[in-house]
Amino acid sequence: MELGITPWSISDTNDARALCEQAKFAEKLGFSYFFLPEHHFVRGRAIPDPLLLLAAVAATTSSIRLATTSYLLPLRHPVLAAEQVAVLDRLSNGRLTLGVGRGASDALFTTFEVPAKQKRSLFEDCYHRMIGAWHGDSVAPSTSESSVTISPLPLQEPHPPIWVAAFGPLALSQAGRLGLPYLASPRESLSRLAQNYQIHREASKKAGVTSPLEIPIMRSVLVSEDEELIRDVRARVAQDIAINRTADSALSDPSVDDWALIGNPSKVRDLLSEYREKLNMTHLVATRLGIRGISSTDCQESLTLLADIA
Repeated sequence: MELGITPWSISDTNDARALCEQAKFAEKLGFSYFFLPEHHFVRGRAIPDPLLLLAAVAATTSSIRLATTSYLLPLRHPVLAAEQVAVLDRLSNGRLTLGVGRGASDALFTTFEVPAKQKRSLFEDCYHRMIGAWHGDSVAPSTSESSVTISPLPLQEPHPPIWVAAFGPLALSQAGRLGLPYLASPRESLSRLAQNYQIHREASKKAGVTSPLEIPIMRSVLVSEDEELIRDVRARVAQDIAINRTADSALSDPSVDDWALIGNPSKVRDLLSEYREKLNMTHLVATRLGIRGISSTDCQESLTLLADIA
């Protein structure tokens, strides 16, 4: 199983050095991936351009793969997106994994003047046009008599690996039909994820494409030898789940262990075995989503312990 992280400390006022130091720490521990999400208009944690920040991380690391959790395709022109992804793949010496998404916020689509009802078709159009561009197809409009191709092309051939962050049956079916790995959310229970992967596999089979071998799952993680810290964090996470159950149907199961990996090394090792057994998990992306008030020292200790037991 390969390990990835999202930053344990991030804000829209951080300079690039803060992200680079966290990525270097993860790389030193042997983590395989450093992920950045995409957030717009969220005061304190907006990340409107994850590729730009990952370019800074590329300059200070050498082996860890640089990845996005949800590069939002409906917001972007496919030709410009294909060029920017190719540049970062070259800049990082072929270390990019592109996690893509559609977006969910009404304010997001309204502000960017994107019809929310068309987000899936826009997503798929952008995806196919990027793939074509990376294969060297002309990106000129069909009405044009001239042929135009992008340069440079990605270093990885034919393009960087693409994963899909998906919510709901339609999005899961779309990812399966396209033959793309589904990056599972930390805001859905273990039982819900099992249902999601079944939808994903059935869509792949129906479309006649091979189901992806990668099964990457994002989870809130805290590994510690401090039992008092563990009890405190588990209590706060349980409270958050209970509060959000009425507002978020994805949080239908109140069990902390069904939603997060929190405990001492032995406990988390057992939970990881359960995820591998039930979901065939191949990649774990450790995040702090839903785990509040943890010091940087505790986060680094948690990642160190996770690297030892995974």
